[in-house]
Amino acid sequence: MGRPRKTHEQMTMTFRTRGGRRPGAGRPPRGPRSSERHKARPTHNCRHPVHVTTRVVDDVANLRHRDFYLQLREATIVTARREDFRIVQMSIQRNHLHLIVEANDKAALSRGMQGFSISAAKRVNAAITARTGVRRTGRVIADRFHARALTSPRAVRHALAYCLNNWRRHGEDRSGLPRTWKVDPFSSGPLFFGWQELEGSPVLWPLRETYLPLIVLRPRTWLLAQGWQAHHPLISVREVPGRA
Repeated sequence: MGRPRKTHEQMTMTFRTRGGRRPGAGRPPRGPRSSERHKARPTHNCRHPVHVTTRVVDDVANLRHRDFYLQLREATIVTARREDFRIVQMSIQRNHLHLIVEANDKAALSRGMQGFSISAAKRVNAAITARTGVRRTGRVIADRFHARALTSPRAVRHALAYCLNNWRRHGEDRSGLPRTWKVDPFSSGPLFFGWQELEGSPVLWPLRETYLPLIVLRPRTWLLAQGWQAHHPLISVREVPGRA
């Protein structure tokens, strides 16, 4: 009687690989909350405004102080010299900025935001140095900016309300500012002409002689200039925006 036939089992072979998608691979985020994944940005259509959010690092103090405001205003003046990129609306929150911008193309959007961020960082560092007496250098912007294209009148109105009334969302309208301010003085809202309360007047209220508004430019895209107002109601100064 012969020996039983040996049964062969198929072995699984594991090959080492290099590259490709792996858990934990890639550039790590700067800080506990990354602003934007490091991936190629989509092609930008010049007809579409963009809602941009950019955050600052944790060790930068509350941006909603006059010295920081004035320095960020200087950054808007520098950025206004560009021909291919425009800041149309802007608001300064405690640890982040909201901007509504227009750009000629994808490269102009990236270069414009890069230029603004560099200028803002230099000036915020200068404000911290003047305030503390200790020279501060280095990073101010936490990570890549988050950009969302606004492709419809509804999206534009939502973004404008979110940007200009963001102080109400965060309760800043109840945090010590004089009650005479109906809109956020740390935004371009005082010179915004899309408020319901304007009622045909070119100015909603007299600006204080000591108040220096942020330097923003008139919109050139149809969506921002007139499209959103043609399809949706104007924005109330008391409107509290929802999630972006």
